[in-house]
Amino acid sequence: MNGLRTRLAGLLMFAAAMGWLEAVVVVYLRAIVGIGYGESMPEGDIVLARIRAYGWLLPIEQGRELATMVMLAMVAWLGADRLRSRFGAWLMIFGVWDIVYYVGLRAMIAWPKSLAAMDLLFLIPSHPLWYQPIWLPILMSCLMIGAGLWLQRPARA
Repeated sequence: MNGLRTRLAGLLMFAAAMGWLEAVVVVYLRAIVGIGYGESMPEGDIVLARIRAYGWLLPIEQGRELATMVMLAMVAWLGADRLRSRFGAWLMIFGVWDIVYYVGLRAMIAWPKSLAAMDLLFLIPSHPLWYQPIWLPILMSCLMIGAGLWLQRPARA
């Protein structure tokens, strides 16, 4: 059990660091597309139009999002020894990463103001359904963390 706790602590620390780094990158991205300190997220189509105004920015951002998903998946793979535990680790670190991302944004740029604030969640694929209130990914993250921890429990003998 001590080994499990140590492994989970390492996965959680990685996820938290990735979440903070993600927030830093998005602070820069918001500045590039003209979203000021503490300013609400404009509607998804407006944000996408601003991103597309820089012909090079959308594919770079989509590549960064894909690289982030690969990193989370590979750390989950390395952080567990069975498929079930690996999937659980991925759920858990994805959830922690996403929550720390919003905590980081709040700490750095005083946004979001509330869980009802709207956000453009992903750009892969670029779609209007990704523009949602923040409570939705936070709820999903909490469910993912719970399911991930449940999948981490030792197998019965």
